[in-house]
Amino acid sequence: MNISFLAKGLIIGFSIAAPVGPVGILCIRRSLSQGYLVGFFTGLGAATADALYGFIAGFGLTIISNILVSQQMGLKLMGGLFLCYLGLKIALEKPTEQSANPSGKIINAYASTFFLTVTNPITILSFIAIFAGLGLGSKNDYWDAGILVLGVFLGSTLWWLILVSGVSLFRNQINTHTLQWINRISGIIIIGFGLAALLSLMI
Repeated sequence: MNISFLAKGLIIGFSIAAPVGPVGILCIRRSLSQGYLVGFFTGLGAATADALYGFIAGFGLTIISNILVSQQMGLKLMGGLFLCYLGLKIALEKPTEQSANPSGKIINAYASTFFLTVTNPITILSFIAIFAGLGLGSKNDYWDAGILVLGVFLGSTLWWLILVSGVSLFRNQINTHTLQWINRISGIIIIGFGLAALLSLMI
Protein backbone atom coordinates (compact mmCIF):
# COMPACT_ATOMS: atom_id res chain seq x y z
CA MET A 1 0.00 0.00 0.00
CA ASN A 2 1.25 3.46 -0.91
CA ILE A 3 1.29 5.10 2.53
CA SER A 4 1.99 8.48 0.94
CA PHE A 5 -1.32 8.49 -0.97
CA LEU A 6 -3.19 7.16 2.07
CA ALA A 7 -1.80 10.03 4.16
CA LYS A 8 -2.71 12.56 1.46
CA GLY A 9 -6.23 11.13 1.32
CA LEU A 10 -6.58 11.39 5.10
CA ILE A 11 -5.55 15.04 5.01
CA ILE A 12 -7.86 15.83 2.07
CA GLY A 13 -10.85 14.05 3.62
CA PHE A 14 -10.32 15.67 7.01
CA SER A 15 -9.83 19.14 5.50
CA ILE A 16 -12.94 18.96 3.30
CA ALA A 17 -15.13 17.70 6.17
CA ALA A 18 -13.86 20.06 8.88
CA PRO A 19 -15.29 23.47 7.82
CA VAL A 20 -18.59 24.08 9.63
CA GLY A 21 -21.50 24.01 7.20
CA PRO A 22 -25.04 22.65 7.18
CA VAL A 23 -23.85 19.07 7.68
CA GLY A 24 -21.73 20.12 10.66
CA ILE A 25 -24.71 21.93 12.21
CA LEU A 26 -26.89 18.86 11.64
CA CYS A 27 -24.25 16.59 13.16
CA ILE A 28 -23.93 18.73 16.30
CA ARG A 29 -27.67 19.12 16.73
CA ARG A 30 -28.42 15.41 16.25
CA SER A 31 -25.60 14.38 18.59
CA LEU A 32 -27.10 16.57 21.32
CA SER A 33 -30.76 15.69 20.76
CA GLN A 34 -30.65 12.07 19.53
CA GLY A 35 -27.37 10.66 20.77
CA TYR A 36 -23.90 9.63 19.69
CA LEU A 37 -24.88 6.98 17.14
CA VAL A 38 -27.31 9.18 15.21
CA GLY A 39 -24.76 12.00 15.22
CA PHE A 40 -22.00 9.73 13.94
CA PHE A 41 -24.13 8.32 11.11
CA THR A 42 -25.03 11.89 10.16
CA GLY A 43 -21.34 12.51 9.53
CA LEU A 44 -20.83 9.09 7.95
CA GLY A 45 -23.38 9.94 5.25
CA ALA A 46 -21.28 12.96 4.27
CA ALA A 47 -18.07 10.90 4.40
CA THR A 48 -19.60 8.33 2.03
CA ALA A 49 -20.60 11.05 -0.44
CA ASP A 50 -17.08 12.52 -0.25
CA ALA A 51 -15.62 9.09 -1.02
CA LEU A 52 -18.06 8.61 -3.92
CA TYR A 53 -17.06 11.89 -5.54
CA GLY A 54 -13.41 11.11 -4.82
CA PHE A 55 -13.90 7.79 -6.61
CA ILE A 56 -15.46 9.49 -9.65
CA ALA A 57 -12.66 12.05 -9.85
CA GLY A 58 -9.80 9.67 -9.01
CA PHE A 59 -10.79 6.93 -11.43
CA GLY A 60 -11.17 9.30 -14.33
CA LEU A 61 -14.90 8.71 -14.79
CA THR A 62 -15.13 11.82 -16.93
CA ILE A 63 -18.57 11.02 -18.37
CA ILE A 64 -20.11 10.96 -14.88
CA SER A 65 -18.17 13.98 -13.62
CA ASN A 66 -19.07 15.99 -16.75
CA ILE A 67 -22.76 15.17 -16.28
CA LEU A 68 -22.59 16.23 -12.62
CA VAL A 69 -20.79 19.47 -13.46
CA SER A 70 -23.24 20.26 -16.28
CA GLN A 71 -26.17 19.68 -13.92
CA GLN A 72 -24.75 21.73 -11.04
CA MET A 73 -27.56 24.30 -11.24
CA GLY A 74 -30.17 21.58 -10.79
CA LEU A 75 -28.19 19.96 -8.00
CA LYS A 76 -27.83 23.28 -6.21
CA LEU A 77 -31.59 23.89 -6.55
CA MET A 78 -32.42 20.48 -5.06
CA GLY A 79 -29.88 20.90 -2.30
CA GLY A 80 -31.07 24.42 -1.44
CA LEU A 81 -34.73 23.39 -1.29
CA PHE A 82 -33.91 20.33 0.81
CA LEU A 83 -31.91 22.48 3.25
CA CYS A 84 -34.83 24.88 3.63
CA TYR A 85 -37.22 21.99 4.25
CA LEU A 86 -34.85 20.34 6.71
CA GLY A 87 -34.18 23.59 8.55
CA LEU A 88 -37.89 24.37 8.91
CA LYS A 89 -38.59 20.84 10.16
CA ILE A 90 -35.82 21.08 12.76
CA ALA A 91 -36.85 24.56 13.93
CA LEU A 92 -40.40 23.37 14.60
CA GLU A 93 -39.47 20.02 16.12
CA LYS A 94 -40.14 19.43 19.79
CA PRO A 95 -37.24 17.87 21.75
CA THR A 96 -39.61 15.48 23.51
CA GLU A 97 -40.55 13.80 20.25
CA GLN A 98 -38.88 10.40 20.02
CA SER A 99 -38.96 7.96 17.14
CA ALA A 100 -40.28 4.49 17.92
CA ASN A 101 -37.73 3.09 15.49
CA PRO A 102 -34.10 3.85 16.48
CA SER A 103 -32.74 2.21 13.34
CA GLY A 104 -35.04 4.46 11.31
CA LYS A 105 -33.41 7.53 12.86
CA ILE A 106 -29.96 6.22 11.95
CA ILE A 107 -30.96 5.49 8.34
CA ASN A 108 -32.59 8.92 8.01
CA ALA A 109 -29.53 10.63 9.51
CA TYR A 110 -27.21 8.84 7.07
CA ALA A 111 -29.40 9.31 3.98
CA SER A 112 -30.13 13.01 4.56
CA THR A 113 -26.47 14.08 4.80
CA PHE A 114 -25.46 11.80 1.93
CA PHE A 115 -28.06 13.58 -0.22
CA LEU A 116 -27.00 17.03 0.98
CA THR A 117 -23.33 16.36 0.18
CA VAL A 118 -24.04 14.76 -3.20
CA THR A 119 -26.19 17.72 -4.28
CA ASN A 120 -23.39 20.19 -3.48
CA PRO A 121 -21.65 20.79 -6.85
CA ILE A 122 -18.65 22.33 -5.08
CA THR A 123 -17.76 18.87 -3.76
CA ILE A 124 -17.21 17.21 -7.14
CA LEU A 125 -15.42 20.29 -8.51
CA SER A 126 -13.09 20.25 -5.50
CA PHE A 127 -12.19 16.61 -5.96
CA ILE A 128 -11.63 16.98 -9.69
CA ALA A 129 -9.20 19.84 -9.01
CA ILE A 130 -7.43 18.01 -6.16
CA PHE A 131 -7.01 14.73 -8.03
CA ALA A 132 -5.87 16.50 -11.20
CA GLY A 133 -3.32 18.41 -9.15
CA LEU A 134 -1.97 15.10 -7.82
CA GLY A 135 -1.73 13.71 -11.35
CA LEU A 136 -4.44 11.08 -10.85
CA GLY A 137 -7.39 10.19 -13.00
CA SER A 138 -5.69 8.43 -15.91
CA LYS A 139 -6.03 4.71 -16.65
CA ASN A 140 -2.58 3.93 -15.24
CA ASP A 141 -3.03 4.93 -11.62
CA TYR A 142 -6.14 3.14 -10.35
CA TRP A 143 -4.21 1.63 -7.44
CA ASP A 144 -2.98 4.99 -6.18
CA ALA A 145 -6.41 6.52 -6.79
CA GLY A 146 -8.07 3.73 -4.81
CA ILE A 147 -5.73 4.26 -1.86
CA LEU A 148 -6.33 8.01 -2.00
CA VAL A 149 -10.13 7.53 -2.03
CA LEU A 150 -9.84 5.19 0.97
CA GLY A 151 -7.83 7.88 2.74
CA VAL A 152 -10.46 10.51 1.90
CA PHE A 153 -13.18 8.36 3.45
CA LEU A 154 -11.13 7.60 6.57
CA GLY A 155 -10.08 11.25 6.97
CA SER A 156 -13.65 12.52 6.65
CA THR A 157 -14.90 9.82 9.04
CA LEU A 158 -12.18 10.74 11.54
CA TRP A 159 -13.36 14.35 11.63
CA TRP A 160 -16.98 13.33 12.28
CA LEU A 161 -15.86 10.89 14.97
CA ILE A 162 -13.91 13.65 16.75
CA LEU A 163 -16.77 16.17 16.42
CA VAL A 164 -19.48 13.80 17.66
CA SER A 165 -17.32 12.56 20.54
CA GLY A 166 -16.63 16.11 21.67
CA VAL A 167 -20.24 17.28 21.39
CA SER A 168 -21.61 14.16 23.14
CA LEU A 169 -19.67 15.07 26.29
CA PHE A 170 -22.14 17.93 26.85
CA ARG A 171 -25.34 16.00 26.07
CA ASN A 172 -26.22 15.13 29.67
CA GLN A 173 -25.86 18.77 30.70
CA ILE A 174 -28.56 19.98 28.31
CA ASN A 175 -32.22 20.09 29.32
CA THR A 176 -35.37 20.09 27.18
CA HIS A 177 -35.66 23.89 27.15
CA THR A 178 -32.08 24.26 25.90
CA LEU A 179 -32.67 21.60 23.25
CA GLN A 180 -35.68 23.57 22.03
CA TRP A 181 -33.46 26.61 21.46
CA ILE A 182 -30.79 24.45 19.83
CA ASN A 183 -33.45 23.17 17.41
CA ARG A 184 -34.62 26.70 16.60
CA ILE A 185 -31.14 28.13 16.12
CA SER A 186 -29.94 25.10 14.13
CA GLY A 187 -33.04 25.24 11.93
CA ILE A 188 -32.62 28.94 11.21
CA ILE A 189 -28.92 28.48 10.34
CA ILE A 190 -29.69 25.56 8.01
CA ILE A 191 -32.48 27.55 6.33
CA GLY A 192 -29.91 30.33 5.86
CA PHE A 193 -27.56 27.93 4.06
CA GLY A 194 -30.48 26.80 1.88
CA LEU A 195 -31.50 30.35 0.98
CA ALA A 196 -27.87 31.23 0.20
CA ALA A 197 -27.70 28.27 -2.19
CA LEU A 198 -30.94 29.34 -3.89
CA LEU A 199 -29.89 32.99 -4.13
CA SER A 200 -26.58 31.96 -5.72
CA LEU A 201 -28.60 30.60 -8.66
CA MET A 202 -29.65 34.16 -9.49
CA ILE A 203 -26.11 35.54 -9.58
